[in-house]
Amino acid sequence: MSYGAAGALQTAVQARLVADAALGALVGGAIHDAIPPGTATGLHVALGPEVARDRSDRTGGGAEHDFTVSVVGGPGGFERAKAAAAAVSDALVGAPLVLSRGRLVGLWFLAARAARERDGGRRIELTFRARIED
Repeated sequence: MSYGAAGALQTAVQARLVADAALGALVGGAIHDAIPPGTATGLHVALGPEVARDRSDRTGGGAEHDFTVSVVGGPGGFERAKAAAAAVSDALVGAPLVLSRGRLVGLWFLAARAARERDGGRRIELTFRARIED
């Protein structure tokens, strides 16, 4: 297994989201690897947890990365959060990401979960799968 391209994948995913005009129109620059200090109050996107599995074969090292992108919003309806989640999905699914290490074989949507937070906010967790050859 190679986990070596994990950082390159994260950098490429964040860059793709930051560059996406449709997502930017909804959340502005609020796309984070880590939420800045203090409580984020507006609609924002955050890169989340990741699970990697070995997918090496006789031709070389590789891994499958399941990673989460969260869309978080304040109290109110889900409409804006779902629009932002759709923009995240549109920006990533099938995206031709260029990695600084490894080669992206494919990027797919796996699942989403929308929930109300205890504080009345909204959270949508999108899970994607990336297959990387290293």
